[in-house]
Amino acid sequence: MTPILNFFLALIFCSLFSCKNADNATVIPKEPIAVQEAKIPKTVTPKTKKQTTPLTATFPFDVELKDVKGKIHKSSEVFKKNGKPTVLMFWLTTCGPCHMKLNAIKPLYPQWKEEADFNVYAISGDFDRNFPKFVTQTKSKNWEWETYNDVNRSFREILPGKLNGYPQTFIFDKDGKLVYQDKRYRPGDEHKLFKKIKEICNS
Repeated sequence: MTPILNFFLALIFCSLFSCKNADNATVIPKEPIAVQEAKIPKTVTPKTKKQTTPLTATFPFDVELKDVKGKIHKSSEVFKKNGKPTVLMFWLTTCGPCHMKLNAIKPLYPQWKEEADFNVYAISGDFDRNFPKFVTQTKSKNWEWETYNDVNRSFREILPGKLNGYPQTFIFDKDGKLVYQDKRYRPGDEHKLFKKIKEICNS
């Protein structure tokens, strides 16, 4: 075949299939693609093979949580529905900033509970292989709040931003509406967090 014929055959091929450049990256068309506004679903089909029932994407959810004894609970049974705001603190056993944040909150927590009336839970997003480490660390820390492991990492699928990073804190008001979210940790952030907790408790 002549070079000209080869060129035209290549153009026809690219018009029928997705073209890729030399480093195997898909070529993106220049025309913008219309994107509909995202809507938060009430339920999400879990990607994990362990929990096959749809996940409720509204507080108190129905996520499977494992305690330090290995017992499985549903978050809808664990999270108290008592008309108080609920604070969910997400952490990992391998996350240094997570430990810094929780360690900073620990000595302040008794005073926090005297000044504000709220529920609080620490939820580990560790993989199952790290569960023994979760148990050891939770017991050694001797925290006063309830602590669980998100067995199937389901909160990553239903929380805004898909829980993209640790540590993260989510606060739900007395009606179960998400009203506050923060990411990462810097010394002093614990005071900002409690200020927000008091605002929500008094609203």
